[in-house]
Amino acid sequence: MLLPNDDARIRSHGMNILFLGDVVGRSGRQAITNQLPRLRDEWELDFVVVNGENATSGMGLSGSHASALIEAGADCITLGDHAFDQKDMLQFIDNENRIIRPLNFSKASPGQGARLFATRTGKQVLVTQALGQVFMKRPFDDPFSALEAVFRAHPLGGLADAIIVDFHGEATSEKMAMGHWCDGRASLMVGTHTHVPTSDAMILPKGCGYLSDAGMCGNYNSVIGMQRDEPLRRFITGMPKERFTPALGDATLSGVYIETDNEGHAQRIEMVRQGGLLQQSGP
Repeated sequence: MLLPNDDARIRSHGMNILFLGDVVGRSGRQAITNQLPRLRDEWELDFVVVNGENATSGMGLSGSHASALIEAGADCITLGDHAFDQKDMLQFIDNENRIIRPLNFSKASPGQGARLFATRTGKQVLVTQALGQVFMKRPFDDPFSALEAVFRAHPLGGLADAIIVDFHGEATSEKMAMGHWCDGRASLMVGTHTHVPTSDAMILPKGCGYLSDAGMCGNYNSVIGMQRDEPLRRFITGMPKERFTPALGDATLSGVYIETDNEGHAQRIEMVRQGGLLQQSGP
């Protein structure tokens, strides 16, 4: 990719967008703080979305940690089924419109499940999130119906120059179904929640970028971001002894990068792995 100081650079596409998967604990937050400012410059990013729902002690997101992610370069933070595990988020989210909670979490939950954001170049990006239903611990409302209302209100190419859907769920089959359903209506449909990055990044026939799961921003020398001893004990003995605690050490930033055209369709998609144990990749 050409660097921003190349005077001969001509951008024929719409936007460069980065989505980073679930931030887990202190190591994940530090990786965002240390690496995201550099990536914004090197990759000429127009918009960055970070899923932050495990950033505080591995369960939920506090207001102070949300502010730190935004200060590091996140334009928007999405949450998930742990959206309000940190109780101060119940009040904080109403005062910080850069945080998006799931559309179908609860009709009584505070905050917004979809919002238009203006980029620094004046283009508009719609970010929305929904929770899957398959294998989830709680019975959430139908995510397809919830997203249908958003797509009807904000069709791609109207006020929204790009649309990003974070689908937070367990089952890859449900995520793939959602991806095909979003094709032609969204610029990117990316899965979150499992903390395990998939290698199936693709552009669907009508121009929607797709990845089953973005993975996590955390230490992969772990069990999905948690220190190994307690998860291993529970698997082996069936008995809990301690609380799960996030693994410390070098974290890998995991996610997905897309370039859109002027109509909001994905023209390029790349899996992102930066730092830590995983192989390096990106645009």
